[in-house]
Amino acid sequence: MISTVTTTTVSTITTAVGIAASLGLMAVLTLVAFLIAKELTGADGRPRLRALGRVLNVGIIPLLLVFAAIVTAKVVEVL
Repeated sequence: MISTVTTTTVSTITTAVGIAASLGLMAVLTLVAFLIAKELTGADGRPRLRALGRVLNVGIIPLLLVFAAIVTAKVVEVL
């Protein structure tokens, strides 16, 4: 009974860590895409594109916080 519970717990934790890692990767890639889009829209002189660049901040700021949390977790893991 105890070995079954232990095996199930280890399997669940391993799966959760894999899912968390893939979500972190998707968040970082989305952040990079948003930052690239913001730079491209800011370089254009059209007012609509500049407005789009300001709207992208809505997505960039939370993703920067997630990125900071990921970096902090990795640094703490190394220490």
